[in-house]
Formats: sequence, structure tokens, C-alpha cells
Amino acid sequence: MKITAVRATPVNIPLEAPFYWSVGIYPGTSKTIIEVETDEGLVGLGESPSWDCAEVINRHMGPLLIGCDPFDIVGCERKCVPEWCVVQNTDDASVVKAFGGIEIALWDIRGKAWNKPLYALLGGAVRKDIPFTEYFCYRLEKDGCGGEMTAEAVADYCQNMQEQHGSTMFEGKLSLGDPFLETATVKLLRERLGDKAMIRLDANMSWSLSTARQILREIEPYNIRNYEDPVATFEEMAQLRRNSAIPFSTHIPDLRRAVALGTPDNIVTNFAVLGGIRRTIRFIGACETMGVGFWCYSGDAGICTAAYLHMVAATEWMHEPSQALLRWQVDDVIEEGPFKPVNNHVPVPEGPGLGVTLAPKALKRCHERFVNDGPINHFYDPNHPGRMRRLPLD
Repeated sequence: MKITAVRATPVNIPLEAPFYWSVGIYPGTSKTIIEVETDEGLVGLGESPSWDCAEVINRHMGPLLIGCDPFDIVGCERKCVPEWCVVQNTDDASVVKAFGGIEIALWDIRGKAWNKPLYALLGGAVRKDIPFTEYFCYRLEKDGCGGEMTAEAVADYCQNMQEQHGSTMFEGKLSLGDPFLETATVKLLRERLGDKAMIRLDANMSWSLSTARQILREIEPYNIRNYEDPVATFEEMAQLRRNSAIPFSTHIPDLRRAVALGTPDNIVTNFAVLGGIRRTIRFIGACETMGVGFWCYSGDAGICTAAYLHMVAATEWMHEPSQALLRWQVDDVIEEGPFKPVNNHVPVPEGPGLGVTLAPKALKRCHERFVNDGPINHFYDPNHPGRMRRLPLD
């Protein structure tokens, strides 16, 4: 079997209503959808986390892979990615993310060729129902959706998700720059959701060390499962650790520093960011050896989400729920998406490979949205048009 074509398409995946994060408004995500075609008619699907990976793939990596054996993942990587230790020492991660998305497609081809779901290729399933958190944020109102801009409204929303969908695992951003509002919201969430509900928080590095200490002191009695990036650096998290027992997580996959400093306790990232499924398996194994947790972040299209489902199905160490904006996604590029959790879980797809089917009309629609609107700007400030949202001063 030989690769005959590699195609990368940038897309915009909108959310039902934009939400606030620490330095902007988040109305959706821009991703790159990848198709790897073979001379035997099989097409592997992949996804990279950034729209700019499309140009890297279409101009550079795709032509290099024509004629290659799609089963030879190491050989394909060596065609596309420079010496790994050197790549890690640069500030340009585009080649890693771009090939990481291609590599997911190569695994999809393997599964389709051997008529096995991806989790079977990874060693078999230890679970079939994959946990995800329900998301909450302060959201702008759009077409009758969102509009949760107070502690009471956020608590009402989460309680509604609990009643409608059986959700008991929650994660969210309380990023309006007011530490008193954040602590008040946490207290109300715990009161409304009950003692057994999981509550995780994500500050996206928004707080100073002194404000983070204040917030952690106030919320620690309310059984917070994890707080992601409360401050800007691992070193500041290490200082926070002296004052709080709440676990921390980060999107920065620097396992060496995390182990050296004793925090963060968990790493939350995307497979393509790590260079693909093969390298992610090794990374998670290292996390397990060092006692560092690992789960996946949110905002991906259905292809990458399907890869998450299979990896969690096959990996004992990925026992914490991954983040999920799935409830808020209003479009997807696959027939089966967007996935929606019920009772905190999404079942792993049972078809060959990733077990999902590309929807050509949806791909075209999402690509046209990208062409017409451009890549989504996550730093826009609706209160000050023409300006980026700034971190609040404290």
C-alpha cells in the first residue's frame, strides 16, 4: 500500500455562544482536517489543532509522503520532521503539530486496513464508556443560548445539565477578572451540585501569585478536584503548592520541569501537540512512571475527539475525565458528531480505525466558514472593539 495524496483543509468549528477566557472571547475553534489517501482506496482521517498546519502539510509534508508506506509511521515521520531533540529546542512547533495530525490519519488507515478499531491496535479496551466533564463559563448571549454572566446563572446552567443529561463532572473558566466573583461562584456550584459532583477550574494563567493564594484559600473547603494554570509558570505553581493541597494541571507538556518542581500534578494536551499517537503513548507512559496525571483538552473537531476516545479506552492511566466543549459545538466535520456526553460519558466508536466518517458537505461548510471569516481570534475584547483583551490588574 502506498500514499497517493495528502490533503489538509482549515476549518472553523463554532460554539453556540462565545465564552470569556482569561485574555479574550472564545467563539469557536479553527482546526486543520487531514485526509491521507492510498492506492488501495483507503482514506485515513487526521486533525491538527491549528489552522496554520494546513499550509505546512499541503506545501511541504504532503508531497514528501507521496509513495510512502502508510504503515511505516516512523519512516513517514523521518520524512517530515527534523531530528526530534532539535525540534524540541525551537519556538516553532508547527512541524510537530502538522505531522501529529497526519500520524493520526496513518493510524486510521491501519485500523481500516485490518478492520479493527483503533483501541484494539493499542492493546485492547480497559473501558468502553469514556468520561468527559461538562463545561461552564461566563458566556455572552447568542440566538437564545448562553448569557450566563453571574454566579447564579452559571450555577443554574450546571444544575440544568445535571438534571437533563445526568452530568456530575464539571470544569470551567471563571475569567472575568474578579476573584471575589470566582469564589462566590465556586461556593454556589458546590451548594447546588452537591458534595459528590466533580468540580475542576481553569484560569488560563490569569491570576497573580498573591491573588491565586487568596482564591485557593477561599475555595479549598469546597473539594476542588483540580485547578488548571492558576498562575503563569510552573515555578509560581510550586510556590502555591506550599499554601494549597488542590492539584494543578497545565497545557504545557514539560514533564521534566513538572517532576523537578513537584507540580503541576497533571498535564492536559492534544495528541498532535505531542507529535501523534505513537509519541503520546510514550509520553503517557512516562507520566505514569512519574505519577503525573494526563487527560485531553477541549475544542477539537470529531476526528481528534474520536482519537481521544480510543486512547482513553486503551490506556489505564487516563482515568480522569477529559475536558469537553462538546455540548456547545454546533457543527462538526464527521457524520457522527458532535459527540454529546450522557451521564458524563461518550461511548468509544466501534468501527474500524477511528470509527468515524468524514461528512464532505460539513467539511465544505466548515471550510467556507474559515475562508469567509478567517481564523478565529480568541483574543478579541467585545467591550473594547479593535483591542485585545488584557489580563486584569490586581
